Amino acid sequence: MDKIDFVILWVDGSDPAWLEEKKKYKTDLDTVDAVNRYRDWDNLKYWFRGVEKFAPWVNNIYFVTWGHLPKFLNTSHPKLKIVNHKDIIDEKYLPTYNSNAIDMNVYKIQGLSEQFVYFNDDTFLINKTKPEDFFINGIPCDEFSENPIGPSQDNFTYTMFNNIAILSKYFEKQECKKRLKGKYYNIKYGKNNIRTMLLKPYRYFLGIHNPHISQSFLKSSFEKMYELEKEEMERTSSHRFREKSDITQYLIRYYQLLNGNFVPRKSSFGQYFDASNDNKDIINAIIRQKYSVICLNDSDDSYDFEKAKKEINEAFEKIMPEKSSFEN
Repeated sequence: MDKIDFVILWVDGSDPAWLEEKKKYKTDLDTVDAVNRYRDWDNLKYWFRGVEKFAPWVNNIYFVTWGHLPKFLNTSHPKLKIVNHKDIIDEKYLPTYNSNAIDMNVYKIQGLSEQFVYFNDDTFLINKTKPEDFFINGIPCDEFSENPIGPSQDNFTYTMFNNIAILSKYFEKQECKKRLKGKYYNIKYGKNNIRTMLLKPYRYFLGIHNPHISQSFLKSSFEKMYELEKEEMERTSSHRFREKSDITQYLIRYYQLLNGNFVPRKSSFGQYFDASNDNKDIINAIIRQKYSVICLNDSDDSYDFEKAKKEINEAFEKIMPEKSSFEN
């Protein structure tokens, strides 16, 4: 079996040194810097428990950080590799508080395998997985469906427009439909096929569906995108905070999809949730282990965060009560 690494990005938003440094660079630019982007759910240990319990086959775990580390973390674990931002991002762009900038540079991690799975720290394994859930014969497993980008003033929407605009330089929709055949429409995508069919009359891609879970990548896909769009990748790398002109790692995902460099996977493999005052669906999904992977998005700061954190972490504890070897 070819080696498959995991890459996870993490930040300790309560670190006084990190906060003090961030204050030096925060400006009045139109950037995203909301409190919910950095607050601590105190559940990272469950990410590691999930990996050990549900993906023991993983080769290495690359833990990408500003410099701080969780107190519980066993840094001497043979599979754990600590990566500082300065190890992968040009010094002139540091420090950075922009996850998009970090994403553009993860492929530079020394020793990273050609096949790797990208995680944010809000994405958890909650059921047994096998390598073939992520890669088959060295090809990423993924799902494809079209999805129009709706009008919105949030930065994420702008970055999705930026990604699609770049893709339009390299791919023509009708040609992709003919070439991809069984990958364009596939029974594994379930009801997501409906959106693709409804968008059939449009000549151009209006957007591509993002499942918002862990993502299978080839390192060479990043290298190819840097070859094609060096200026755009460098521009995003230079932004200390998220900006509307950013591109994201979804651009590389879309590039893999439209090249046909993927194996169709069931949409039910993972699920995205927004945390709120009513987290029954999230708790039920965790306890019943309805999916292999879930994403818990901290959508805004208008709900009872402490209550939600307690409820969700108690659910994690029920299915993963034992400490992992990644914990001290």
